[in-house]
Amino acid sequence: MTDQPDPKSFRPATRLINAGLERTPYGETSEAMFLTSGFVYDSAEQAEGTFTGDISHYQYSRFGNPTTSNLERRLCDLEGAEACVLTATGMGAVSSALLAQVRAGDRVVASRALFGSCHWIVAELLPRYGVETNFVDGGDMAAWKEALSKPTRAVLLESPSNPMLDVLDIRMICDLAHKAGATVVVDNVFATPLYQKPLELGADVVVYSCTKHIDGQGRVLGGAVLGNAKWIDEVLRPFTRNTGNSLSPFNAWVMLKSIETLGLRVDAMTRNAAKVADFLADAPGIVRVFYPGRKDHPQYELAKKQMSAGSTLVAFEVEGGKDGAFAFMNALRLISISNNLGDARSLVTHPATTTHMKLAPEERARLGITDGAIRFSVGLEDADDLIDDLKRGIAALGNR
Repeated sequence: MTDQPDPKSFRPATRLINAGLERTPYGETSEAMFLTSGFVYDSAEQAEGTFTGDISHYQYSRFGNPTTSNLERRLCDLEGAEACVLTATGMGAVSSALLAQVRAGDRVVASRALFGSCHWIVAELLPRYGVETNFVDGGDMAAWKEALSKPTRAVLLESPSNPMLDVLDIRMICDLAHKAGATVVVDNVFATPLYQKPLELGADVVVYSCTKHIDGQGRVLGGAVLGNAKWIDEVLRPFTRNTGNSLSPFNAWVMLKSIETLGLRVDAMTRNAAKVADFLADAPGIVRVFYPGRKDHPQYELAKKQMSAGSTLVAFEVEGGKDGAFAFMNALRLISISNNLGDARSLVTHPATTTHMKLAPEERARLGITDGAIRFSVGLEDADDLIDDLKRGIAALGNR
């Protein structure tokens, strides 16, 4: 076979298909799927050397597997990270990234606007183990300075946030966090690795629910944690190997096929989202619209600086509170009601009664999650068909 070009010389769309590819001697076109729990050794000495780390050889699929390794390499190439560990779910990625590094007496600071389960980890789980936790309003830099004025082990933030799409100044928060000795963990799910590069903005660790855009077709669960090799190998990997939070090789193989079309899907979904956001902004019965790609977004200038596009999520509020939101959603015929996102199919959810229902009403109000708020994950359908369906929801507001 002739010499192959360096994959790093390829443009992103090409790397999504070719980066990290490792074929078996059979020369298969599609990546092989290794559905095996364990691996054999040529000798007892090789087994010993594998366990001591002196020999590079697969041991057990909880520790590593050729299929999952292939996906890890491709995600590293996409993110610009040195190393990656895949987890069974997105929440497995978030929880592992935090629990692997904290111990009793440590402090964790987090942005207040977090996905409901992430909020629970910071507010409920970590304090059970003697970890002090503090929440900060994401856009309040004075509050970040105060919270990070004393030693801190970790910082967790989302940008854009779930569900109201707040955009946080990642670079400035990272600068403050590093002065406090903290490792910064950024949940980059909404922006996707195509539109925002937290590591380039100063973050230490990036986490994903691969269930979302990376699979993006509603099939399998998975998560990923990416960062520098030293932190991954010394801090994270011992935790995930011994607690068993590992991704199925089958799920990894599905995602390997999905990631080949990630750029095409996310680009088309983003164009749809921008068109839908513009329609909703001028529609009757819509109180407000949040989309990072629109100039009326509160952090538009920051979003333009940090992100290369507005991505695939739109948040909006309808008149009539919960009753109005339910009437709107129940009138939809094309757009499905589901708490997933980043899917090829368009999905809406009512955060106050689903993803963020466990938050106290006053906490939801502080985050802007009103009873009329709806999160819209825009899919691959024709944008005009989506708008026609949204008109059904708007008509239902007037018929209540």
